[in-house]
Amino acid sequence: MPLSRNTRVLSTKQPRAGKAIPAAENINPEKEESCQAKRSLSSPQGGPKKRSAFGDLTNAHKNQVVAGKKEAVKVVPQKAHASQGVAKNNEINPKKSLKKTPPTEAPAEPKEDPTPEKPVPEQVPAVEDIDKEQLGDPYANAEYAKDIFEYMREREEKFILPNYMEKQSDISGDMRAILVDWMVEVQERYPPCVDDFLYICDDAYKREELIAMEISILTTLKFDINIPIPYRFLRRFAKCARASMETLTLARFLCEMTLQEYDYARESPSKLAASCLLLALTMKNLGGWTPTLEYYSGYCAQDLHPLVKRLNFLLTYQPHDKLKAVRTKYSHRVFFEVAKVTPMDMLKLEETLKSC
Repeated sequence: MPLSRNTRVLSTKQPRAGKAIPAAENINPEKEESCQAKRSLSSPQGGPKKRSAFGDLTNAHKNQVVAGKKEAVKVVPQKAHASQGVAKNNEINPKKSLKKTPPTEAPAEPKEDPTPEKPVPEQVPAVEDIDKEQLGDPYANAEYAKDIFEYMREREEKFILPNYMEKQSDISGDMRAILVDWMVEVQERYPPCVDDFLYICDDAYKREELIAMEISILTTLKFDINIPIPYRFLRRFAKCARASMETLTLARFLCEMTLQEYDYARESPSKLAASCLLLALTMKNLGGWTPTLEYYSGYCAQDLHPLVKRLNFLLTYQPHDKLKAVRTKYSHRVFFEVAKVTPMDMLKLEETLKSC
């Protein structure tokens, strides 16, 4: 039996009982995406996104987006009521929803160890190459000079003397000083012959005895007689300082003054030479210990200060007034009369060394 027109209209408008209206049908997908964009907080680069309200706790957003793109996909009825309520609340006032439920903070990213900055190199004073001017001189051995003196520095450790004066009873410190003073007085510029030695000894020994003793000494030393001496280092260090011959001679005078004193016999030859040169430069008011001197000698100025003070004290108060061979030698004009130079006042020397 055909129904009337009014009856058909009513049946179309009345929803079926128990049938829930999907939330996706009542919400504009574009509007929902704009609301969701407002709810999403910007996350740090590389970190997880923060949760905004309850939008990420359900599948409502995912289902709504899918429904907007593919209308054929239906939302599960069981979850429709919950998602509809959340969607409506967020649509009405998304800012209020954010205030009521603060977003959960994302875990902090592990901070990478900052790359250590490269230290800025300090301005290092220039060190002069003291051998480059003699590279073409075959007699200077400039190419091997630095290696030679480094080898001598190694060998001087082998020849540091022990306190031998305590192990023997034949001579004393005063007797040794007299012997050295005599040797300074009788030395000649060129190596003397055997007859000269016999004459110096006042014929106390025969030629055969002198030669036999020389053989015995060389055999005991195993012919290892290339002992580093302060004078070799002194010439090298004076070249580094570009010292004049007069300044070098003054340093040599200070160095020879120590030969008679047993207390200086155990000092390192290179350190003694460096200290003599530093005192000579200070006495002549020619400046202190330069970076070039420090590089080639291996000693900084502070390493030399104690020995420099001792040397100046020795020059001021010579213990053996009767032993004058060294002073007489360097009082000659050939040696610039450096023995007549007035020693420095100890307090003034102290102040000058502090400023170096």
